Amino acid sequence: MNNKLSILSQLKLLNTQWIFNYKSENLEKLITDYITKINCYNDIKIKPIIFIAETESYKFIAAFFASIITNSCVFLINPHWQIREWQQIEKIVKPDIIFGNINYNFSSINQNSPSFTGIMIPTGGTSGKIKFAIHTWETLTASAMGFYQYFGNLSINSYCCLPLYHVSGLMQVIRSFITEGKLVINSFQNVKNNLEIIEDYQDYFISLVPTQLQFFLDNNPQYLTKFKTILVGGASIYPHQILLANKHNIPLALTYGMTETASGISILKPQEIQENNYNNGQILPHAQVIVNEKKDSIIKIKSTSLFKGYYPHVKTIDIFITDDVGYVDKKGYLYILGRNSQKIITGGENIFPLEIERAILATNLVKDVYIIGQKNDYWGEIITAFYVPLNSSIKTEDIKAKLVSQIANYKIPKVWEKVTEIPRNSQGKVTIINN
Repeated sequence: MNNKLSILSQLKLLNTQWIFNYKSENLEKLITDYITKINCYNDIKIKPIIFIAETESYKFIAAFFASIITNSCVFLINPHWQIREWQQIEKIVKPDIIFGNINYNFSSINQNSPSFTGIMIPTGGTSGKIKFAIHTWETLTASAMGFYQYFGNLSINSYCCLPLYHVSGLMQVIRSFITEGKLVINSFQNVKNNLEIIEDYQDYFISLVPTQLQFFLDNNPQYLTKFKTILVGGASIYPHQILLANKHNIPLALTYGMTETASGISILKPQEIQENNYNNGQILPHAQVIVNEKKDSIIKIKSTSLFKGYYPHVKTIDIFITDDVGYVDKKGYLYILGRNSQKIITGGENIFPLEIERAILATNLVKDVYIIGQKNDYWGEIITAFYVPLNSSIKTEDIKAKLVSQIANYKIPKVWEKVTEIPRNSQGKVTIINN
């Protein structure tokens, strides 16, 4: 469903409660109210720039759909931004209409007449500076349809506890909407407290960031077993989290994607993870990954869901060059080895810690592992492994023996440190190691 004008028609086709506990007829009325407000500007021949900062989910969704229907230039806004973020944004764009409340006064408004329209989604990228990736209804629905096809052309029911101003939250809304699924929106605080609001959890996809996954692994892993699939960003998840999820039979699915691709372009399904596959899954139907013959190629993405540049610089992007390094195997599985900036160079060879960690975990001889590069006069850097053995009888030589047939010799760590634990913070990142 790519026709913007069919949004209201689609809403009429959906269950009377597409959004759990909120009638579709009420949402339709709210959309119409937002359209009226937007058209006040259109009537005086000013194409408005709209900021959506609504904190109530149904208002956010209604304002979003109204902006699409009116072909407006809409920005998704984090209502919790503070003065430093707003100062960055004011240098990029100023709004004509603000739906919701923000704690910032712009020096001027009502001066816009954008040369293009679209959906601007915030991203920090690797720089930490706020940018807005330019998307359209067509790029977002292309991503949603790719997801739909990958999971068997079945209606997508989304259980959303992520912010709607992030692409990972927004896409859950769009997937359920265009595939005639159901949508539950709940705060993560309620989800953490295991407050039951539905009965058919087994029919729902839920998306989590690694910190949220870690909370449940530590406190209530059984809660996640109730869902159909747990989607987690695969490039940022840590190997020990995958092991714990498998131990508790959590239906984890690793996704690889970003704001620029309108969420995932590859997904590793739960049954594949439970078979001890450690990769980023197969490519979704709407996307293509371009790599060279080397196994440490910069990942390039071609997709119908690609963004159109960063606001205000709209342009056609045929191929998006990421900062990630990896390869695609003969079976079509994508392997992300890490970021180009994180590589270890030893003896002139490029090594990516995540690849080594996955190989060591796959031996099933360790509970956890962490790879670093240490400076060395001869090698430049040497690969050092900190590991927690599965039991006290396991020796370093046992692990190395299993690695010989799995990875090249120069990738096998030269220094091994047995530790009782690898301390990690709430995000799964390693803090200080004591052996």
